[in-house]
Amino acid sequence: MASRALYSPRHPVLKKRDDFEDVLEERRRSSDLRYALRCYTPTLYKGLVPCKASMLKTIVLQSDHLQYVIKQVSSESGDSTECVAEEASLILDEMAHRLQLSTIRFFAFTLSKAFKRLFRSVCVNEEGIQRLQQAVQEHPVVLLPSHRSYMDFLMMSYLLYMYDLPLPVIAAGMDFMSMKFVGEMLRMSGAFFIRRSFGGDKLYWAVFSEYVKTMLRNGYAPVEFFLEGTRSRTCKSLTPKTGLLNIVMEPFFKGALFDVNLVPVSISYERILEESLYARELLGVPKPKESTSGLLKARRVLSEDYGSMHVYFGHPVSLRSLAEGKINRSQYNLLPRYIPQKPRVDTHEFLNDAAFRLVRIQEENMVLKPWVLIATLLLQNPDGLELSFLTEQTDWLRHLALAFGAFLDWPDHEACSEVISCSLALHRHLLSVSAGHVQLNVTDAPQVETTPEEAVFHRAVVVLSCASYRNQILHVFLRPALLAVAMQSANSNRKDDVYNCFNFLRNMFSNEFILCPGDSIQDFEEACYLLMKHGVLQVLEHEIVMSASGHSTLAFLCSVLDPFLQGYQVVCRYLCEETNENLTEKDFIPAVRSFALKLILAGRLKCCEALSSDLQKNALAALLRLKAVRKVKVGDQVTLKVNKIAVNSLEDTLGKSNVNQNSWCSSMAMLK
Repeated sequence: MASRALYSPRHPVLKKRDDFEDVLEERRRSSDLRYALRCYTPTLYKGLVPCKASMLKTIVLQSDHLQYVIKQVSSESGDSTECVAEEASLILDEMAHRLQLSTIRFFAFTLSKAFKRLFRSVCVNEEGIQRLQQAVQEHPVVLLPSHRSYMDFLMMSYLLYMYDLPLPVIAAGMDFMSMKFVGEMLRMSGAFFIRRSFGGDKLYWAVFSEYVKTMLRNGYAPVEFFLEGTRSRTCKSLTPKTGLLNIVMEPFFKGALFDVNLVPVSISYERILEESLYARELLGVPKPKESTSGLLKARRVLSEDYGSMHVYFGHPVSLRSLAEGKINRSQYNLLPRYIPQKPRVDTHEFLNDAAFRLVRIQEENMVLKPWVLIATLLLQNPDGLELSFLTEQTDWLRHLALAFGAFLDWPDHEACSEVISCSLALHRHLLSVSAGHVQLNVTDAPQVETTPEEAVFHRAVVVLSCASYRNQILHVFLRPALLAVAMQSANSNRKDDVYNCFNFLRNMFSNEFILCPGDSIQDFEEACYLLMKHGVLQVLEHEIVMSASGHSTLAFLCSVLDPFLQGYQVVCRYLCEETNENLTEKDFIPAVRSFALKLILAGRLKCCEALSSDLQKNALAALLRLKAVRKVKVGDQVTLKVNKIAVNSLEDTLGKSNVNQNSWCSSMAMLK
């Protein structure tokens, strides 16, 4: 197999990451049928033989924990314990997987065919696979992949089968159950189905949690779920959910397990299959319902080229080491293990902190392709760039990204112009190249007469599709960008003033980006270090001073955050100018989108990213957290009550931070 090394300089020296192997190379040379039917003998946890699904069900239903909850529910509802137990059994039947090797072999065959048509290469760090092979023998394993596509969980099972690793049991949404045939196939390949929300259903939660914990305690199979809870439509990491994480950690907290290995997995796509679908969802087009007919219609994607894919298995994180000095496990000895306990404040804080740090590991191990750099530059220059200048600036940005620790896949021994040309060809549906000028397809409306609103929608689809690639590199530039904007906003060189502005922005955007709780000082120091190391700043004892050569870098970094600053300002402006006393939470997104559209049509706003429902939801979450907006339940509806003075003050502060993109364009023009 062809291997390739990727380098990522982290402070203070160059750090070499694991080499990659293209797993499709061998698949292209040999029989897919022979591969699917090969001998599969995975190494299991402590040599245990997995029990059958029927035995697993019996263990769950007879567990002390579930029996306790059944009696509790029976007492509260007045139903007999037999009736409640039958309901628990039905819940488990609806939920449980029925893993069958024959189904896995079928998927191994069909996915081999599909992957070879979709991707030029699927690259895996085999050192990570070796670490995982060791980890599954020592302690129960929890796999935590990033989630950018439906392809993620299919690829995970495909790779574990390929490397003779135990197949995971995968938490999947009930949406897939509506897919005739396919839903059952997924169940037989290891998926177990859970409702999107449980409400106050005590019995459902008990069945679900006991099912997961039983599989974990018995080393039945690696448990796999997505920390983000759902696919990221923006390709930014989402704020992690801690419900399932709490369930898999609880056996350790209660002393039922010595340790649990948490394995973050980073899955990166050169081109995302659901790219335009995501952009339309962000603009209010309803998500297509999962169905078998929809899957069959989607076969046309097999004729497209999606470039390469990288899967990076991170170092296993020991839960025991992670919790050392942070969790007092003796508190769990005060009650029998089977009695449910709500997480205490310190446990909740630990869960939240651990979840954020695991997602940060996912981010840091994301492999970035040249297109994310090109997309970043094209978004900052909506009028386009000359190809020669785009090439020059992409090379400049590549070196900046590497200096900040980006995990960049840049082809060895190829001219920069050739790399750019290949990337432009792969993403030609998003851009136009004419007479040496490169520009996003934001002016080419469909070849039919359109309304101004439809023209804006077309432009926004292209912009949001392109932004989904820029978003993949935001974690690299985020902290230096926050510092760059803070320096401009503070209008002062005093370190304390700059830090206060940095902290405000960090707090404002903590729903937008992965910023670990309590790490404000560390993030500030990291940003100072990176910019100082790159010669952009001088950090003195009480002052931060821009160097003579630092203007273009700081201007670029400010422009990175500009769409978010503008988007949040639009939300604040809407709440101050347009909102009424009866604004419901349900109506908030459509109302803000309509307001932003009016501003764009009137020429008062150029930022199409302000139309994104994801940005609008995050802005509302920030305003709720900062108590500028509060929720009030009126009947069956939740109404938003706006403190217009507080919202207006936040908008003013964001306005001081906002930088016109022309500053970056001007600084680039000076570099020509």
